[in-house]
Amino acid sequence: MSVQYRVSFAKNDEAVDGPGDAQVVVTVAAADALADPTVAFMQGRLKSTGSTGVLLAALRDGSAAATISRLASRP
Repeated sequence: MSVQYRVSFAKNDEAVDGPGDAQVVVTVAAADALADPTVAFMQGRLKSTGSTGVLLAALRDGSAAATISRLASRP
């Protein structure tokens, strides 16, 4: 399962983690990154492209929350 995470701070300012050929690309605004990613996804604030099954697995096992939180707290 490969996921690329993108936390967007401004129009051309993103923190990215994951391979370029990932099965899923998850994008969230920095302002929404501190919320529970599952809730953000259900509210439409966390966007994804690719396999929804892979995304749901990442949300369930907590890896999405950990990575998004780490990217959002960049120095």
